[in-house]
Amino acid sequence: MSFQRTPEALDGGWGWVIVFVSFLAQFLAYGSPFAVGVLYPEWLEMFGEGKGMTAWVGSLAGGVGLIASPVCSVCVSSFGARAVTIFSGFMVAGGLILSAFAADVNFLIFSYGIIVGLGCGLVYPATITITCQYFEKYRGLALGLISTGSSVGLFIYAALQKVLIEIYGLNGCLLIVGAVSLNLIVCGSLMRPLESPVCPSKERTNFGRISDQDLVCSEKRQINEQNVSMLKSSCTKDTTGCPAMPHDHDPDSSFNMKGPILLPAKTPQTCEKGSLSHTYFIMHFAKETWQAYLQYLEVSLELFKNKVFTALFVAVLLFDMGAFPPALLMEDMARSLSIDEEMHVIPLVSIMGITTAVGKFVLGVLADFQWVNSLYLYIITIITTGAALLVIPFVRSYAALAVLSAVLGFLSGNWAIFPYVTTKTVGMENLIHAYGILLFFAGIGNVLGPPIIGWFYDWTQTYEIAFYFSGVCVLLGGFLLLLTAKPCCNDIKKKSPKL
Repeated sequence: MSFQRTPEALDGGWGWVIVFVSFLAQFLAYGSPFAVGVLYPEWLEMFGEGKGMTAWVGSLAGGVGLIASPVCSVCVSSFGARAVTIFSGFMVAGGLILSAFAADVNFLIFSYGIIVGLGCGLVYPATITITCQYFEKYRGLALGLISTGSSVGLFIYAALQKVLIEIYGLNGCLLIVGAVSLNLIVCGSLMRPLESPVCPSKERTNFGRISDQDLVCSEKRQINEQNVSMLKSSCTKDTTGCPAMPHDHDPDSSFNMKGPILLPAKTPQTCEKGSLSHTYFIMHFAKETWQAYLQYLEVSLELFKNKVFTALFVAVLLFDMGAFPPALLMEDMARSLSIDEEMHVIPLVSIMGITTAVGKFVLGVLADFQWVNSLYLYIITIITTGAALLVIPFVRSYAALAVLSAVLGFLSGNWAIFPYVTTKTVGMENLIHAYGILLFFAGIGNVLGPPIIGWFYDWTQTYEIAFYFSGVCVLLGGFLLLLTAKPCCNDIKKKSPKL
């Protein structure tokens, strides 16, 4: 069903329903994967595997969607936000429910890590796309509102899953959370597409729907036009044996003809021509596809000639490799320090979730000020994150861990200013291409970080060296970006206004 774009639907009206369901979709999809730190200690106890092996479950759930983001974006472009969101609901819910019946960690890696991760990867571009379609004037506000859905989901799901585990056990928790995730289907159903109908408005019914008769007539017109074009093309080179065509042909005239349209008889020559035309089409399509890949590679190589973009690529990879593990491992670290469970008034993961939402808002507002350089602001958040990670091994109390969790959560809100930083680095004309590359490598960092930290623990039986490694990785990326940032800022300042 298609709907006409109207002034009431744009920047208001049903658009606010789209904002609400997009917020809810990110809340439902990302809530459990982002709060997987609550499930991680339970899986360690249940399956008895090493921390590095078990960490693959949460790392894949957080990173596989970013790695597959180009494919997910193509799905949204091809099938629409509504269909993709509904399908993602089945994937997220199915993956969570299947995880309740997992017999080992390998099955969890598939059901929770890959299936749930891909479902989340589909939700993100779908909600962003449909929101951008409905909003122009208030697009920034709308995108800001829906982006907090994942952070609020992290805050609520961390506490919710902890309570469900205490009451129903781990498997019962996954079954309930999976059932709740089915509401993604409802969210997708409400994502009404904004498209102009093919038929004129006078042929529409009172409810804005296109009648079945109009649809049939439209299909017949299209088929008739295709037949006419085929006849004309076949008659251009050889007019013998072709039926007489009206000089000014009307697509609707076929419905008024007394007799049927006579098609030219098939001969070996016409069959040979048809075969050659199909071969030419396939070769032409393959040539265009290859040229597109070559152009993509050429643009990518050109981007990497920019030293600041290369430094940003390394910084993003190292940042996600070092800063993502605390969200997964902080709860288990609290257990390893033998901190009393009664002191856990709020799960550490929940603290990170709510402060991440605050960080997105505050950093996003700061980046809009003319006197704030968004690239330097991003570098400050990276270096501060690295310093906080190096402090974690010295902590021995829940209160100190809670403070560090709040700091790390706030700084991870630098995701909100990441598009600003990319634009400042490569310019607006290369934003989409560069942003896709950076998201891909951010996903790789998310996937590799937790298992590496887990392996360090399996090797040393302590988290100290593991978090030292995380902090050094993040600091290395931050200082590398800092050393190359000043020339970039000077060049961009000459070419474009403040971002």
